[in-house]
Amino acid sequence: MKGGARRWKRSAVTSKPRRSATAAARQAAPVFAALGDQTRLYIVASLSARGPMSIVALTTGSGVTRQAVSKHLQVLLNAGLVRLQRAGRETRWELDREPLDAARDSLEQIATQWDQALERLKAFVESS
Repeated sequence: MKGGARRWKRSAVTSKPRRSATAAARQAAPVFAALGDQTRLYIVASLSARGPMSIVALTTGSGVTRQAVSKHLQVLLNAGLVRLQRAGRETRWELDREPLDAARDSLEQIATQWDQALERLKAFVESS
């Protein structure tokens, strides 16, 4: 191998729970990326607590400009976390909880895998 680089081969046999957890994590990645920003997390929390809101309502008290809130809402829209509601001239933004639930399920699967791995390690250490 050139330059001392190691290459790891993936096993041809991967357990079904591991594959499903990996697929769930891949699907949840855009949600985690969108929530990785403090302003977007604030927007999600506001929509969760108060229901559908306009950009003006989301901007009030946030210390962020309408233009910035609009850009953050676009990121959340692309991640599937919010949706638009149009009523005449007014546009209201609403939280879509389904992607959040899927992301939470992904984290629970990962936590379960870690718990199982730690139990196997504990059993191995105690049997030695």
